[in-house]
Amino acid sequence: MRGNFTHLRRLLLASIACVLGAAVLTYLVDPLQLFRPSRLAFYSDDTRVQNAGLIRSQSFDTAFMGTSLAIRFRQSDIDRALGVHSLKLAMTGSNSRQQGFVLERAIERGARRVIWAMDDFIFVDAADIEADPFLSVDLYRQTTKGIASYLFSAAMAKESLFALLRSIPPLQQKLTQAAPFLPVKFALSDVDDIYALSRDFDIARDYNAKKTLASFAYITSPVRSRFLGEGCGYDAMLRHFERDAVGLITRHPGVTFDIYLPPYSILQFVAMRDASPATLKIVTDLTARIAERLTQLPNVRLYDFRAIRAVTHDLNNYSDVIHHSPVVDAMVLNWLMRGEYRVDPEAPLASLDALKAQIEAYRVER
Repeated sequence: MRGNFTHLRRLLLASIACVLGAAVLTYLVDPLQLFRPSRLAFYSDDTRVQNAGLIRSQSFDTAFMGTSLAIRFRQSDIDRALGVHSLKLAMTGSNSRQQGFVLERAIERGARRVIWAMDDFIFVDAADIEADPFLSVDLYRQTTKGIASYLFSAAMAKESLFALLRSIPPLQQKLTQAAPFLPVKFALSDVDDIYALSRDFDIARDYNAKKTLASFAYITSPVRSRFLGEGCGYDAMLRHFERDAVGLITRHPGVTFDIYLPPYSILQFVAMRDASPATLKIVTDLTARIAERLTQLPNVRLYDFRAIRAVTHDLNNYSDVIHHSPVVDAMVLNWLMRGEYRVDPEAPLASLDALKAQIEAYRVER
C-alpha cells in the first residue's frame, strides 16, 4: 500500500515538473513574442492569435484592418505605396467587435493612422467581445488569465520546442525549409508573408470570370439564397456600427482613420437584388448611414470604391462575387495614395446613388 502511494506521489511530481518545464520553455522561446521581440521569430497565419504578439513586438505607426478582402495585402506594399510603417491586422471572417477591439490595442501601442477596409457585413450580430470564443481578449490585455493560457498551452509548448530545435545550427536550414509542411503554426520566417500570396502566384488561374459567375450561381440558388441575409438586421447593424466604429474613432481624435468601402464585384449586389431584395435594402440603407456619419467626423477620410465600373464589372478581377485579386489590391493602395474616390461630406450619398443605378441596370450574362 505504501509503495502505491510512493509511485502516485512520484507520478504527480513528474507531471507537475513536465507542466512547469513546458511553461518555462514557452516563456523562454516566446513564439508569439509577447514578452520580447526576436530577430529569429517565426509567424503564424492564425491571425486572431498572432495579432496579439505582433502588436507587442513590432514597431509601427499605421494599423491596417479588414476581413478576408484585406488579408492578402503585404505590409511592404502598403508601406511603399503610402509612405507609412504599417502593421497588417486583417482577420478572415472578423466582425466589427473583433476589429474594433484589436485596433484599440494597436492604437494603445502607438498607431496614429488606421487604414480600415470596412465591409458592411462586419456589423452583423455576433457574440460580445468578452464572450467571443474565437478571440482571447485576455491574451491581448495580458491579464493573468491570458498569460497563464499562453504559458500552459500544450500547443504553444509544441511550437516552442520546434522553434528551439530550429535554432540549433545543424538543424536550422532543414527544419526552416520543412516548416510549412509540418504540423506547426509558426512556419513563416517573414512577417510580410502572413496570409500573402507568393510572388509567383498564378492570378489568372484563381481570379477569373468563370469562377465569379459560378459563385454567383451558387449563392443565388433557391436552396442557398437565404444565407445572403443571414445575420443582417438594420437596427442591430447600425447599433454595432455606432459602438464599434464611431465609438472607437471618437475615443481617439488624434488618430487619422482612412476608411474605404471595398470594391466588391457588381454581382455581390445583383445577387441580393435578384435573390434577397430585403437584404439589399438593409445594406444600402446602412451604407448610406455610414457615409453620412463618417464624413462628419473630423479625423476620418472615407473612400467608396464600390461604383468603379472599370473594376467591379470586370469579373476577371474576382475569385467569387467579393474577393478581388492582388491586382486590385495594388489599385486600392494607389487610390488611397492619390486620395481618389473620397466621399464628399457635402454629397455623402453620391457614390451610393451611382452604385444603385448600376445595380438596377446590370444584367447577368448566362
